[in-house]
Amino acid sequence: MQPRTAFAALLIALGLVGAGWLAARGMAQLRTADRYVTVKGSAEKIVDADLVVWPLAQSVGGNDLAAVQAQLEANTRTIRDFLTQAGFKADEIVVSPPRLEDRWAYAYGSNRPPERYNYSNTVTLRTAKVKEALAAVRRSGDIVARGVMLNAEQGGGPQFDYTRLNDIKPALIAEATAAARKSAEQFAKDSGARLGGIRTANQGVVSIENRDAGSPQIKKIRVVSTVEYFLKD
Repeated sequence: MQPRTAFAALLIALGLVGAGWLAARGMAQLRTADRYVTVKGSAEKIVDADLVVWPLAQSVGGNDLAAVQAQLEANTRTIRDFLTQAGFKADEIVVSPPRLEDRWAYAYGSNRPPERYNYSNTVTLRTAKVKEALAAVRRSGDIVARGVMLNAEQGGGPQFDYTRLNDIKPALIAEATAAARKSAEQFAKDSGARLGGIRTANQGVVSIENRDAGSPQIKKIRVVSTVEYFLKD
């Protein structure tokens, strides 16, 4: 065999050996990369609501438009007086524009309702005084006793919210992530492996719910984080 031919054959052989080594190493890395565990961790915190939005919807019916308008205005003053006497300021009370419905406009003959006009509006309390709002809600029967018929279905009742989520969210996410890592470490231990670095991480889904049906002013905030960790031999 000529020297040049032998040298070329040697280079080809070394190339094949190197390619085989690299391929084997690549497969080993691929197998390692495919080994991971997905875990979830959660954290919860009970907080008091810091905002109340209480819509008080009302409507008045009748056939005399002027009388209906006068009654709605009187009812609105009654609701305002009730809220003011409960300790709320004028800028915490908002009155929506009135809505007038002519029920006879599209009705004919015997299909006409007995009352032609329906006049309505909503008086909304928006306040950070949660305890005072709760006390007022419990005494809302006083509004009815003064002759105002509230539309509970339209108003929907008071809504209690928590507005400082960003203040506590980082700590909850950290707690949830720590819980996820603890679960991953236990899984790795049970499977005879070691925990590696993070493959992917979801910072956490946050939910805010009432603690229970009877305490809408107390909220339960929950964070669930999902993390994938590599496993090593």
